[in-house]
Amino acid sequence: MNSSCSKVVPSHQLLSDWQKTGLKLTSSHQGRDVVLAIDLTGSVRLNDEGRLRLKQIIQDSLQPGDAVYVVPFASIVNPLQPQVDCLSADAAIPFGGKPADIERILQALPLKSSDALQNTDIQIAESTIYQGLAQLNQCRLTANKSIRSQSVVWLTDAPLLTKPGIASNIWVETPATSPFRQQNSSESKERQEWIDALPLQMRSQKIGNYNLSVVDIAPTVQEFCTPAPGGQETCLINSYLFQQLWLPILVSFLGILTTLAGGMWWFRHWRSLQQAWKLTIDDESDSEQQICYLRNRQKLGIGSEIECRGHDIRGYLRREGNKLFLEPSGELPIHYQNSPVTKRQLLTGRYIRLNCPHQSRDWELTIVIN
Repeated sequence: MNSSCSKVVPSHQLLSDWQKTGLKLTSSHQGRDVVLAIDLTGSVRLNDEGRLRLKQIIQDSLQPGDAVYVVPFASIVNPLQPQVDCLSADAAIPFGGKPADIERILQALPLKSSDALQNTDIQIAESTIYQGLAQLNQCRLTANKSIRSQSVVWLTDAPLLTKPGIASNIWVETPATSPFRQQNSSESKERQEWIDALPLQMRSQKIGNYNLSVVDIAPTVQEFCTPAPGGQETCLINSYLFQQLWLPILVSFLGILTTLAGGMWWFRHWRSLQQAWKLTIDDESDSEQQICYLRNRQKLGIGSEIECRGHDIRGYLRREGNKLFLEPSGELPIHYQNSPVTKRQLLTGRYIRLNCPHQSRDWELTIVIN
């Protein structure tokens, strides 16, 4: 248990849906707390299949960033035997996804049962582990750090999540002196409060004479709202979620705006490519204006579709996207911006003036693009 923050107690205040969503968002890019709780009593006797499945969980289920806690447990009677220790950040084995990390966890696993260990007090194991996990997240809350989703992998033949007070017909190994034998003991009540306060989801698979059970805990903390002077109320989670999420929400909002703006730009650009350009063409003669239409990837001949002095085609107006190019034919001269065009030339602007020399005279061709 982290000594830098006060001891956590179960909250009787339910979280709202938006608070649950906010806590899920704060933990979405974090690793998980994964507890490997292994019953070392002689009645369990981990077989080859159990070891295989445990190794499979470590190799295939752990993700980079997870913190792994190996928690062996047995009876609480003999002080020389393994106990359920309080979880702490210092006890975690960090998992980075490398083979060396897998090997470090495998070496920490106590895979040998002992006939000297018996009388498993499963309810104290549950109470200690669930409270320890809640303490980890509550310390993160008070330190304004991102909380985590959590999981407990149980390997035991003892029944899990039983009601307070455990009789011999349910689990005979609980020591007679254990306070968890009594339904109304403070220890039994506290354990049940943690089971009720944490969002637990359990899945089990029987392996020989014991079960491999996985209890997943959604990211959560214990909320306490307290009346404050001035008719106000102070709560833990609201300010925490604001500090955790204001920057990601702002970045996401700006990203959405940028995406929408980009989408609108691309839609308008796509629409513009589908629309034909209307070309209004004037020359120096007294004839009426010419109207031509030019679609994307089409071309108009200057001297054919576009009337011009002379009997040959001087060049082509070719549209590529929203750009207009002049491609000279080389048969008759054509000028743009007071210079002869001898190779493909980009035409800019909506008002374009071309000079078509003919019989020692300059003839100006004016093109307006709509």
